[in-house]
Amino acid sequence: MTTVLTLKGTKKLLNAWAFYDWANSVYSLVISSAIFPIFYGALFRVAEIEKVTVFGGEIARAPLISYVTSAAFIFIAIVTPLISGVADYLGNKRIFLKFFCYLGAASCIGLYWFSLDNIYFGLICYFFGLVGFWVSFAINNSYLPDIAYPEQQDGISAKGFSLGYIGSVILLLFNLAMVMKPDIFGITDSGGEVAEIKAMKYSFVTVGIWWILFSQYTFMHLPKGYKREGERKNIVLNGFKELKSVWNQLGSELKLKRYLTAFFVYSMAVQTIMLIATYFGEEEINWGGDSERTTGLIVSILIIQVIAIGGAMLTAKASKHFGNINTLIVVNIFWVLLCVYAYFLQTPTDFYIAAGLVGIVMGGIQALSRSTYSKFLPETTDTTSFFSFYDVAEKIGIVIGTLMYGAVAQLTGSMRNSTIFLGIFFLIGAFLLLKVEKKK
Repeated sequence: MTTVLTLKGTKKLLNAWAFYDWANSVYSLVISSAIFPIFYGALFRVAEIEKVTVFGGEIARAPLISYVTSAAFIFIAIVTPLISGVADYLGNKRIFLKFFCYLGAASCIGLYWFSLDNIYFGLICYFFGLVGFWVSFAINNSYLPDIAYPEQQDGISAKGFSLGYIGSVILLLFNLAMVMKPDIFGITDSGGEVAEIKAMKYSFVTVGIWWILFSQYTFMHLPKGYKREGERKNIVLNGFKELKSVWNQLGSELKLKRYLTAFFVYSMAVQTIMLIATYFGEEEINWGGDSERTTGLIVSILIIQVIAIGGAMLTAKASKHFGNINTLIVVNIFWVLLCVYAYFLQTPTDFYIAAGLVGIVMGGIQALSRSTYSKFLPETTDTTSFFSFYDVAEKIGIVIGTLMYGAVAQLTGSMRNSTIFLGIFFLIGAFLLLKVEKKK
C-alpha cells in the first residue's frame, strides 16, 4: 500500500493540495490578467512606437505577444504528455511539480528585465512563465483523484480555486498600491524610467517570491505519486503512448468521452475569454483617458476575482443538489447570455457589470469541470495520464480558440463580433452536455 492511500481524504492532505492554487494563482492574475498587459502596452506607448523588430521582421505589439502565447501553449501541449510518461515510470510526479513551479516563478522574476531593448530575454521569460504555470497546474490537477474521494472532489476543487482568488487579490492590491503610489514604497524615477513602470517590474518579482514561498506547504505534504510497474522502455515517448491508451479507453467509457467532447468545446471559449478580457476592455470600452483605463481595468479584474470566490463555492453547492452535469449546463447557458451582453458593452459601468457576471461563473465552471472529470475516471492508479489528456485537450482548445477569435476580429474589424462567436461555443457545449448521462 502506498502512502497516498493511507493519507487519502485527510484534511491536511486536502488542504495542502488546494493551497497550491493559493501559491500559483498570483501568476494568472498579476501576470496574465492585470499588471503585465498594462506594463507591456505602456512600454510601447512610452517609446511612442507600435512595432518592434524581432524574429527577422517588424511585428506590432499585439500580434507579437499573441504569437508568443500561442507558441507557449503549443509547447505546453507537447511537453505535458512527455512529463506524464516520465513521471509514471519514476513514480515521482512531485519532483516535476516542483521543477515547473520554480521555472515559472524564476521566469516571473526575470520579467523585471523585460524591455524593448532586451526583447528576446523578456519574451523568453514570458514564454516560460506560461509553461511553468500551466504544466505545474496540470500536474497538481492530476493529484485530485489520488488525494480525495469522489464525494470530496467538488468541494476541495472549489476550495482550491477560491483560495487562489483570495491570495491573488491580496497580492494584486499590494502591487496596485505600489503602481499608484510608488513614492510611498521608495520607488522613484531613475535611469529614464518612470516610477510607475518600475513598480510594475517589482510586482513581477513579488509574484515569483510568493509562488515559491507558499508552494512549500504543498510540497511538504503531497505524496510522490504512483510508480509504474514492469519493464521501463521508451520512457520519454511513453506519455504519448499513454495519451493513445487513454483515447482507446474512451471507447468503453462512453460517459467520459461525451463529457470530454463537451469540455473541449466550452473550455475553448472560457480560456479564450480569460486571455483576452483585458485587451477587449482596453480597446472596446470608452474609459476617457489612459489613467482611467488603467484603474478601470484593474478594478474590473478585482471585481472578477472577489466575486469568483463565492461563485466557485456556490457552483459546488449547486452540483450537490442538481448534479454536476445539470449545473454545468446552466452555467454554459449563463455564459451564452453573458457573451451576448458583452457585444453591447460601451461604458465603464457596463464593463464593471460584465466583470461581476463573469466572476459568478468563471471559477465555478473551472472548478466543477475539474472535479467532474475526476469523478468520471475509471478505476485506475494512472491518474497522471488521464489528467495529461485532459490538459492537452484544454491547451489545444486554447490555441484554436485564440486563433479563431483573432481571425473573426480581424476579418470583421471588431472584437465585439468575436464575443458572439464565443457564445456559440458555449451553446454547443451545453447541447453536448445534455448527451452526457446525468449523475448527481
